[in-house]
Amino acid sequence: MDSSEQLNIDCSVVVPLYNEAETVDELYSRLTKTMSGTGLYYELVFVDDGSSDNTLELIKAIAAKDSKVIVVELRRNFGQTPALAAGFDVAAGRIIISMDGDLQHAPEEIPHFLEKINAGYDVVSGWRKHRVDNLVMRKIPSRAANWLASKISGVDIHDFGTTFKAYRREVIEQLNLYSEMHRFIPALLSRSGIKIIEIPIKNIVRPKGSSNYGISRTFRVAFDLITLRFLLGYITRPLHFFGRAALWCIFTALLLGAYILYDKFMYNVPIFVAHGPLAGLAAMLLIVGLGFVATGLLGEMLSRVYFESTNKKIYSVRKVHRKESLTAD
Repeated sequence: MDSSEQLNIDCSVVVPLYNEAETVDELYSRLTKTMSGTGLYYELVFVDDGSSDNTLELIKAIAAKDSKVIVVELRRNFGQTPALAAGFDVAAGRIIISMDGDLQHAPEEIPHFLEKINAGYDVVSGWRKHRVDNLVMRKIPSRAANWLASKISGVDIHDFGTTFKAYRREVIEQLNLYSEMHRFIPALLSRSGIKIIEIPIKNIVRPKGSSNYGISRTFRVAFDLITLRFLLGYITRPLHFFGRAALWCIFTALLLGAYILYDKFMYNVPIFVAHGPLAGLAAMLLIVGLGFVATGLLGEMLSRVYFESTNKKIYSVRKVHRKESLTAD
């Protein structure tokens, strides 16, 4: 694929891969069939996120035969958000579609996303309306997180967590991704006044391999929701965020102080004997908790200042493989 062809790509499909050797051949076959049927000039961007199996070798072999396939080889396992960011940076299409590589996302549904983009929407987000995941470990935490994200962001969609989404190139170019915020891209983009729509997608049991997600992901999502609230509401006025918490702390402290003094002067109750340990413990836990939250949020801001001022990326690419370079080797 020469440079002039790259400038005329209609659609890029970005797929992060981590130890997906069992699925890549079928994934490529189904993607090729689906995208060929759209009549669009397309490219497939496979991002190998430091796989320890032979995923990289398999997708490089595919790219050596198909000029529409690009392989982005990361130096190590960075995680899904950096892998997506790397794919977005390489993708050249006017429409960019992201999806998982484990075949839980059906490539055959891509035309439905393209229809909505062509209808004028900027972001089309998949909705796993009927989920097949474990009720306690996945469904309940996911529903709670999605409900909170919707309330925090004001974006009325049901499923922030799925990677299966379509974007106009110009809107995704405005976004810098950090942490594990890829799941909240529609919320982050909503600040720009873009048009977002949600469409139902199939959710099937992973046909091969095992999931790379665990219960620990739930806790990371909880922290990301705090970050999302801060970024959407207070990134330009952090004093309002911390000031509100400070006012509640002061108000609570005054109430406790009034209660302790009332006991002291009305009933002659010794402060340190009756209330000292409990008051001290409550104050200590409150200060420590607020300190952790404040430190985390300040860290989020500092990391953004660092990456954007130094123009550093959250990933490191070893090499981008295309048919020309692979056949030359």
